[in-house]
Amino acid sequence: MFDAIIVGARCAGSPLGMLLARAGRNVLVVDRARFPSDTLSTHFITPDGVERLRAWGLLDRVLATGCPPLHGQLRTMQGMAFPPDPADPLTIAPRRTVLDKILVDAAREAGAEVREGAIVESLIVEDGIVTGIRGRAGDTRFEERASVVIGADGRDSFVARLVGADSYNEVQATTAGYYGYFKNFPAETTEVYVGGGLALFVFPTNDEESCVAVEYAIARFPNFKSDIEGGVAAALGTVESLGRRYAGATRNGKFMGITGHTNFYRRPFGPGWALVGDAGYYRDPVLGQGINDAFRDAEALAGALDAVFAGAKQWDDAMAGYEGQRNAATGPVYQLTAALCRDLDPGPEVLAMMAGAPQEA
Repeated sequence: MFDAIIVGARCAGSPLGMLLARAGRNVLVVDRARFPSDTLSTHFITPDGVERLRAWGLLDRVLATGCPPLHGQLRTMQGMAFPPDPADPLTIAPRRTVLDKILVDAAREAGAEVREGAIVESLIVEDGIVTGIRGRAGDTRFEERASVVIGADGRDSFVARLVGADSYNEVQATTAGYYGYFKNFPAETTEVYVGGGLALFVFPTNDEESCVAVEYAIARFPNFKSDIEGGVAAALGTVESLGRRYAGATRNGKFMGITGHTNFYRRPFGPGWALVGDAGYYRDPVLGQGINDAFRDAEALAGALDAVFAGAKQWDDAMAGYEGQRNAATGPVYQLTAALCRDLDPGPEVLAMMAGAPQEA
C-alpha cells in the first residue's frame, strides 16, 4: 500500500515523487517510457524553474551535461528588437532526454519506487473513490493501491479521462508548429521573434545544438505539412539573421510537429485522485512556461498532499488550496497567451500586456 501512486514520470511526476519521498512518504511512480526518452517540448526553463532545480540539488547535474547557461533573451516583437541583458537571471534549455532522466533518477534516489516501461490500463475505484491502478510491465501484470492516485501523464491524460475531470476556461487552439535540432546554428542565448502571423524561436541546448522552432496560425498547417522543409525555411527567412544561419546549419534528426490543442484548466482533484502538470492545466507553448508550470505545481501539490498525510489539513481544503494557487499563478499568462496566439500578429494592446507580464509564473 503506497501513500501515492504517480502516473507519469516527466517534469511534473518525478519532481512530485521526489518531494513526497523526501518528506518520508511511500511513493510509486510509473511511466510507459524508459529513460532517457525524448518528448515534445519547448525546452525553456525560466528563472523560477532554474531556482527550483537549484533548491532541489539538481541544477549542477543539468549543467554538467553540457546544457549551456543562458542570460537574457533576444526578443523582437513586430520588428521592435529588445536585446538580451547579460545581468538577467540564469535560464536553461536542456534536451528532455537529459532533463527527464535526471528527474527520474532523483525520484529514485529520494526513495520513490520508479517503474519504467509500465503501462497503466485501468484505475481501481471502490465506492466512488480511486484506490489504485492496474497495469502491465512487459508480460507481467500488476495491481497496486494507494491513498491517492495522481495523473502526471500530460495534456491527454489517461487518468483525467478515466475520472472524468471537468475542464473550464477553455480556449480553442489557434496555432501549430514544427521544430528541429541543428548543428552549426550559432546562438548565444534564447531568441524569440513574434509578428506577421509567425512566432520563431531559437533555444541553445545540449550537444552544441540549437532547437529552432516555427509557430504559425493553425490554418497554415496543411501547407506546412506538405513541405515542412520549405515552410520552415521560408518562415525563418523573414528574419535575415535566422535565414542566414539556417542556410548554413545541419539538421540532426527529423522535424517534430506540434498540432493545435485546446487550452484548458481541469479541476485537479477528486475522491482519491489528483492531477498535476499538463494533465491539469495546459496552454499554447508560445511563451515557453510549461516546464516551470510543472515544477511549480509539483511543489505545490507535494505540500498539499503532505499536509493531508500528516493530518494537518482535510483533503478538500488542501486540494482546493492547491487549485487556487495554480490558477492564481497562471491566470494572467493564460490570458496573455490566448491574446497573443489569436493571430501571432500582436497589436498595441497585446504588446502592452507582454511588456507588463511577469517573466516567470
